[in-house]
Order: sequence, then structure tokens, then C-alpha cells
Amino acid sequence: MSKEIDKLINEDNVVELLKDLVSIYSPYFKEDEVMDYVHDWLKGRDIDTKYFKYHDDKVTKFEGIDVIGEIKGTKEGPKVLLNGHLDTVTICEGWDTEPTKPLIKDGKMYGIGALDMKSGVAAMMIAMEAFKNKHQEFKGSIIYSFVSDEEGPYGLGTNFLIHENIINDADVAIVPEPSAGFTEEKFPCLCLGARGGYSYKVRFIGKSAHAANPEKGVSAIVDASKVILELKKLNLKKDEHLGKGDICIIETKGGGAACSVADLAEFTVFRHIVVGEDKVSLKAEVDEAVKNANIESEYEVIFRDAPTPNSDGFLPYLVGEDNEYTQKFISSIKDITNEEPVISYFSSIGDFNYIGSRLNIPTFVFGPSGERYHSSNEYVVIDDVVKTSKIIFDYLEKLLV
Repeated sequence: MSKEIDKLINEDNVVELLKDLVSIYSPYFKEDEVMDYVHDWLKGRDIDTKYFKYHDDKVTKFEGIDVIGEIKGTKEGPKVLLNGHLDTVTICEGWDTEPTKPLIKDGKMYGIGALDMKSGVAAMMIAMEAFKNKHQEFKGSIIYSFVSDEEGPYGLGTNFLIHENIINDADVAIVPEPSAGFTEEKFPCLCLGARGGYSYKVRFIGKSAHAANPEKGVSAIVDASKVILELKKLNLKKDEHLGKGDICIIETKGGGAACSVADLAEFTVFRHIVVGEDKVSLKAEVDEAVKNANIESEYEVIFRDAPTPNSDGFLPYLVGEDNEYTQKFISSIKDITNEEPVISYFSSIGDFNYIGSRLNIPTFVFGPSGERYHSSNEYVVIDDVVKTSKIIFDYLEKLLV
């Protein structure tokens, strides 16, 4: 098996593809060029592929594109979803090299998106090509989706695939985000779930008064500050696997007329959540904090608008370690790496939340190690990318052959 898989998947073909992907700058909302590259790469290898176009006409007004397809077997069997995003964050300051000119040094590839997550996408593509070339007859199918806007505010690419029932018949999913890189665990690291998250605002209406007589007014800014402090004191729910959520104040603003008590204020929260927490419980938290703060201002909690139902936030999810699909994935990891994987859980959000919670299927986050995602001098460990591709290939064989 080792020599055979080395011919199908090796460092040379993985590196060549990854270099091409990193060389195409594709910040979210600007993914057309990289989508064309992936579409043509798959088509050139006779892999079923097509564009999926969507339009968020409610919030962002963005018209986006994904590349999707299905490699169908000849018999009934499980449908395996491979999902990866082709967008990156925008280039930040502080790079020592040109971000879109991949640099290989000491077994690492540097470049924007090298870790998050063009390495995972390359691993998927090479694994799919290898599987198709080796197996003409198999059971089930491989559904794949290369999506846009994962790094944006709503994960629109995957959201609309689910909203329009394009990938909803999958039985199990792999999202090769860099699990080892994100968790800072040793490769191989398998994430069996993730925290979720919501963004909301708390808006306050106080009472204006002259600044020379502030006691005659009600400062919305002061009351908002009191509530922030009380929110941070709350004892949050703890999950056995996901730990606790987090309350992060990401924006504050407010004011009033010149030389006047501020009659308007608001703050914005990003609230990571665990299983058992939702919009209702988050609203109750704010109500408790307001009560403890003993404020005089009126207030309201406002959750953000959503392009579609169920996309206003990201729900947490878990996959059982004893699940049959999990055990086979662990077996593939051990067969390729000769190591037991570290079992972990993702602390933040991504497309995997939509898949795991909305499709309610086992959704594995598994990918290479590296550092400095969403930062300058981002890099991925090349050998881990190769092994990730081999593990995906092996897992497909275990399930479908």
C-alpha cells in the first residue's frame, strides 16, 4: 500500500498544486480567478465539475461562486462530502516575503492562505484525483465543494449550498482546515466538533442633559459600560468537550449633543457558545447583566440580519469518538502516520459548523500543522499536507471500496 499510495500522492504533485493556489490572491468576495483555476484543473482530469452561483440579495448583496461536483460509484453506499474554502483574509502588514509568491524553506511553504486553507484544498484535490484514477468501480459517491466567503461574515458559499439542498444528502463530511495548526496540537490532530458563535448588539437609550448638570440625565455610555462589566462576570456554561464559551466585546460607540450627557450608546459582542447555548440563552444573559448593573437606560438586544434562515449564527456540534465513521477515520490516520491522533475540538467557527449542525452528520476537521494563519509570514508544514491527502484517500477507500 505504501509504495502504491506514494506513486499516486507525493510531495511533488502536492507542492506544485499548492504553489499554484497560493499564487492566486483570493480574499473573500474576490474568488473568481481561483475558482476558475480549480474548475479547469478538475475538468482537465476528467473529474465531474461545475460552477454553483448564488446571490445574497438581503444583506451583503454579494454574487458568489463555488466549484462543486460528484464522483459517483457504481453501487449504493455512503456519500462522503469534502468541503474546503478557497478564499483567504486580505494581506496584512509585516510580511518578510511576497505573500503571493510561495517560498519553500525548511520543509515549510510560506504564503497567504498556505495554511488556511489552500493546503487542505490541495490535499482534497490530489486525493480525489488519485481515487478516481485508481477506482473505476466503488460504492457510494464523493461529493465535493470548493467554496467562497468562508472568511467573510456569513460563510455564504457553504450556506447557500445547504440552503438550496445541493450537499444535503451527504452521510459524513471532511473539512481539511488545519486542525493541528489551529489547535496548536501535534500533527495528526482530529477535531470532533467545534464551538459555535453569534454576533449581537446591545443598544441603550438614556436621557440627555447639560454636561454641567449630569445628574439630571441618564448616560447611556455609563450604563453600557456597567453592563459590559457585568457580562464579563457571568459564569458561563461548561461543556465536557468544548469547554466554556467566550464573551468578546468587539465594538463600542455612543454619544450625544455637544456638552451633553450621552443619550445613545451600544456595544457589539461576539459570543462563542457551546452545546446547550443559543440566542434565547444569550438574550437571558444580557437581561441578567442589565439587572445586576442596575441601570436606568432603556435597552434592546439586536442579533444581526441573515441572508437566509439559520445563517445568523453558527451552532456548536460534536461527533462521538465511538461513532463508526470516527473509528474508520482514526484507523486511516494510524495507517498513514503510524501514530495515534490527538483528539481535540475546534474553539472557533467555520463552515464545519454549518455542515455539522445543519446537516446533522459526522463532520471531521482534519488538516496540517503550521503557524500564523490570518497573520504575516503564514506557513504550512509540507509533509503534513502530503499526509493529509493520503489520509483522505485512505479514508475514501475504507468507506467506498
